[in-house]
Amino acid sequence: MGFAPDYAGPHDPVPTTPARSAGSIRRTTSIDTVRPLGLDGPIAEIDARARDLSTAIDGSAMTLETLRVAVALEHPSQVITALGAEPLEGALQPLVGRRIGGGFRDAAMAASPDHADGGSLRYLLLDDLPGATLVSGYALQHHDTTTGTEAMSAGARSHPDAILGQSDICAGWGADAVMLTTFRETGILMTPLGPVAPRLESKDDPAGWHPMGTLPPHGMRRRRRIDLDAPDADGTSAFETHFRDSHVDGDGIERVVHEYVVRGRLDDRRRVVIEVESEARVLPWFECPRAIGSAQRIVDVPLGDLRQIIRSEFKGLSTCTHLNDTLRSLAAIEPMLARRPRSDGPTTTSRP
Repeated sequence: MGFAPDYAGPHDPVPTTPARSAGSIRRTTSIDTVRPLGLDGPIAEIDARARDLSTAIDGSAMTLETLRVAVALEHPSQVITALGAEPLEGALQPLVGRRIGGGFRDAAMAASPDHADGGSLRYLLLDDLPGATLVSGYALQHHDTTTGTEAMSAGARSHPDAILGQSDICAGWGADAVMLTTFRETGILMTPLGPVAPRLESKDDPAGWHPMGTLPPHGMRRRRRIDLDAPDADGTSAFETHFRDSHVDGDGIERVVHEYVVRGRLDDRRRVVIEVESEARVLPWFECPRAIGSAQRIVDVPLGDLRQIIRSEFKGLSTCTHLNDTLRSLAAIEPMLARRPRSDGPTTTSRP
């Protein structure tokens, strides 16, 4: 069946990253997944990076904190065989030998309980690893479709419950949605093909993103950006978060697989979102955008409760797993509040 453009969701990728505003703080993360020995090779390597950047009232930028985590995985088991970090994170070593899958987030927090409040760079990267690792399988599916082997579909047909058992977990995986309907009828897993990815780094703002390596063919990249602006006179602040999954094909062309933008306003004193809107910019299936209204459910939820409530309550056809993760990432705003620059310059903080 090949690629399925007739069933695609929105194809309107973000063209570039907006300029940083005076008095703001920006958190960016990236998770790159590559297979250095080829798509059929026994290992995958993950390069995860994060940074907090403060922009003073005069527009000058100051890096407050950076983190880089390198992970080696067995493929296809997804078991961690090696893990390192810069700065050194010895507390992460108990995760070696664990599988990145169900239960990984709880194990990661048990290994580093001082980060369990969800505000650190380490937490955001570790919390995002299961989703990024799962989505990295798109590289294999894309290659199967391009070469005509359809190996993933053959594997799914031999274990159909692994696919059909996930029906109704989100809008795109609805039992009556096009993806699962087609699989039941044909035994083929349709492959979405997203638009070419615009370059997010702005030539006018070289500091807008943390440095990243060149993504090779068949590599996958997950990015997040969270901007928290300076407070207004009424004690509220504007925020915006951007999420993108992208894939580089065998010809070196990067295409967007998933992309959301969520923006709104925060009551700084109460630490709650008071306004929110979500945009589905790129999604694989036309049913997927039905979930964007679920973002309204985070209004008046304390930032510190977002992760737990979304994990336990945001389920079913009214939701999207990628939007859920994007909304959960807003919990990082709470510690970012204290890191915003004062009127007399950036606020420096020690590493948590």
